[in-house]
Amino acid sequence: MDHSSDIRATFFQECEELVEALNDGLNEIDETIEEGLAEPETVNAVFRAVHSIKGGAGAFKLETLVRFAHHFETTLDALRAGRIQPDAALLLLFHRAADHLSDLLAAARDGIDPDPEGGAELISLLAAFTGAEEEESSEGEAEDFGFVPLTLSFDSEPAGAGSGCYEILFSPTRALYANGHDPSVLFRVLGDLGQVKARLDRSRLPAFDALDWQESWLDWTLTLTTDEPEHQIDEVFEFVEGLCTLEIRALDEAPPGLPPLPDPGPTVKLEAEPRPLAAPPPKARPAEGEDSAEKKAAAPRATVRVELDRVDRLINVVGELVINQAMLSQCVQDAGIPTRSAVRSGLDDFKSLAREIQESVMAIRAQAIKPLFQRMSRIAREASDIAGKQVRLVTEGEATEVDKTVIERLADPLTHMIRNAVDHGIESAEARRAAGKPETGCITLSAAHRSGRVLIEVADDGGGINRPKVKQIAAGKGLIAEDAELSDAEIDMLLFLPGFSTSTVVSDLSGRGVGMDVVKSAIQALGGRVSISSTPGQGTVFSISLPLTLAVLDGMVVDVAGQTMVVPITAIVETLRPQPQDVHFLGSGAQVVTIRGAFVPIIDLGAAFGHRPPVRDFSQRVLMLVENEQQKQCALVVDAIFDQRQVVIKGMENGYGRIPGIAAATILGDGRIALIIDPDEAVGSVSGLGDP
Repeated sequence: MDHSSDIRATFFQECEELVEALNDGLNEIDETIEEGLAEPETVNAVFRAVHSIKGGAGAFKLETLVRFAHHFETTLDALRAGRIQPDAALLLLFHRAADHLSDLLAAARDGIDPDPEGGAELISLLAAFTGAEEEESSEGEAEDFGFVPLTLSFDSEPAGAGSGCYEILFSPTRALYANGHDPSVLFRVLGDLGQVKARLDRSRLPAFDALDWQESWLDWTLTLTTDEPEHQIDEVFEFVEGLCTLEIRALDEAPPGLPPLPDPGPTVKLEAEPRPLAAPPPKARPAEGEDSAEKKAAAPRATVRVELDRVDRLINVVGELVINQAMLSQCVQDAGIPTRSAVRSGLDDFKSLAREIQESVMAIRAQAIKPLFQRMSRIAREASDIAGKQVRLVTEGEATEVDKTVIERLADPLTHMIRNAVDHGIESAEARRAAGKPETGCITLSAAHRSGRVLIEVADDGGGINRPKVKQIAAGKGLIAEDAELSDAEIDMLLFLPGFSTSTVVSDLSGRGVGMDVVKSAIQALGGRVSISSTPGQGTVFSISLPLTLAVLDGMVVDVAGQTMVVPITAIVETLRPQPQDVHFLGSGAQVVTIRGAFVPIIDLGAAFGHRPPVRDFSQRVLMLVENEQQKQCALVVDAIFDQRQVVIKGMENGYGRIPGIAAATILGDGRIALIIDPDEAVGSVSGLGDP
């Protein structure tokens, strides 16, 4: 077993979390940019993320990554110290630096040699904000790992009255330096809490000939006079926990019999530069006896890293378990075993356990959509630079959990949609000023759970879809007839036709006629749907509806003209047997049913799938009232309802391609295959109420 490879893999996994924390912090600072302020703890979190990445990269000798992270960290340190103030230009630079840092990590992870000059421009810009000159390391010189010189002055003043006094014994290990940590940074942060006096202990330092340069030989004794509570001191060192020997004790609470400290002689006072952003706000201690629930909630939850292939195998096994459970139930039913028998009772328990196992396993695969949304922030920044527009991306519902497979396959469609919103949706700054809008356009990317599905929306506040122009271009390309009469919704859906593009010039963003048709195909491959809603002058909303998981769903098993099919239960509002007077026939051959005073279209699934002619007598049939994403209702005609059960989804695209109105297939308890109906698509293909 290659332990170095395991450690390296763990480092890159941790870097993914650090990059996520970095982007989170930058986004939080973005929200307060108009006030020219930033929360100290947020800035510290951003700094720590970059510092940790640099430290780990130094341990693996990733020099290009270390060098760039050092310059990034130096500028962040200037922000912490209050030497520079956050503004829009600085935050944009920080976002670009975070993107480049992510690229360097990806290159290092994949074993690709990064371009050493790739971040030269960013380094120059970062240095310009701090007024520092770019540091060049020539061959043979030691790499600069960012040790910041301290400002020292002699001090022998006594502790201030009314302040607490603590003695801190700090002895770093070699692992602390190997991870790129710098004790001087810790001492500076301590200086933000109060008055610090430091004494260096060199007693362990060996002779030069016996010196191991990789070992840590220096210790410090620090005396801190502060009004802050002790847990604030603990927080300063929590980042190096396990990498040093640390002892903190209040001087007025020293254990009895402790020998007096030797005379330190002259001491030095660490005078940190003014850091209005670095000192975290004091936290009140909980009252004695107070419930510690808040503390428990704040503690990090234990996690375990598991390879995705292992989870996939587990999900496949659970799927087979659900199928076997259904087969056992069918066998027990066919054998005529009484309902109250021990076999039926045990089988019911087995069914409940199988369902609980399935839900627990699916929860393992469920992941927050946040990392994907963070990637889209970068796409929006790059697209706005190419288009020469000012665009701001706002994300909502980042905590929404989706199956990991869905998240991975959503990256390309969302990339196309974000670029399309920047290039076509958001107007130029001049056009926005003329329309009375802010020069900076806004794109909102949101996610939410809706009726057992995931709804993702990409909304912009641009000019909306120019429908006359879209229709004219589609007719000019031969995609529709010149005299075609189309509704607004049908014109909008022309954007998804292959080869359609409103751009007259080929650019880095668009103009080749490839994009939105790829989006629709990718979404449909996930069992989802995409729709458009646009208001001229106000903007456009692209809505993506996806299943929560690609493995298992709850469905209603029905009979459609002698064929056993499954309707997803999340789409069903209610079932009913209509009275003859409630059914009305229209002149075009269409039928509607009256439900609580409203007329609802009737869709005969047997006729829609070509199994029989349309029926006109519904006395022996069942109507299933379903609702699509646009909140429109239809009544599906089925011959009978057999059962409600959990079914395992089996994709059909690889073997049969895409079948209109059919989402997937499943295996029933008797071994037969049943098709899973996509109600929205089935309704739309017949009535035009769904997506074309």
